[in-house]
Amino acid sequence: MEDEVDRLVAAWQAERPDLDVRPLQVLSRVSRLARHLDRARRAVFAAHEVESWEFDVLTALRRAGSPYQLSPGQLLRATLVTSGTMTNRIDRLAAAGLVERHPDPQDKRGVQVRLTEAGLTRVDAAFADLLGREQAILEALTPEQRETLAVLLRTLLIPFDA
Repeated sequence: MEDEVDRLVAAWQAERPDLDVRPLQVLSRVSRLARHLDRARRAVFAAHEVESWEFDVLTALRRAGSPYQLSPGQLLRATLVTSGTMTNRIDRLAAAGLVERHPDPQDKRGVQVRLTEAGLTRVDAAFADLLGREQAILEALTPEQRETLAVLLRTLLIPFDA
């Protein structure tokens, strides 16, 4: 079996035999897979009328557990965006009826962002469909291969996440 990366690597080996192009065998596949995964995720999100950035915020709130609320600062840390971007996102989600702002009982100047029932329903449905789609993508691998791949990818990602 041959894929597009095999053809790409063979072409580079022919054109630049002086270079070690073996990293392409792994990283080009990771890059291509990331693009395919992004398309699959966007399709799931579109079916639930949610944008990728909305999904990020809604799932951060959902993972927080009942009452599904976090401060804007906690959302910043969970989603890795700037405070101005987060304010805009919260405003848009609130206007869509997916989150509400509530006074923070611990800090009179602060607020807590909480999922509404509509937000909870939407994020739960989108997440369940996403997991189904991702499960289908991984069906070609045995459970042992999935675990091995997860460990190997974690090893590569740790330096970037540090």
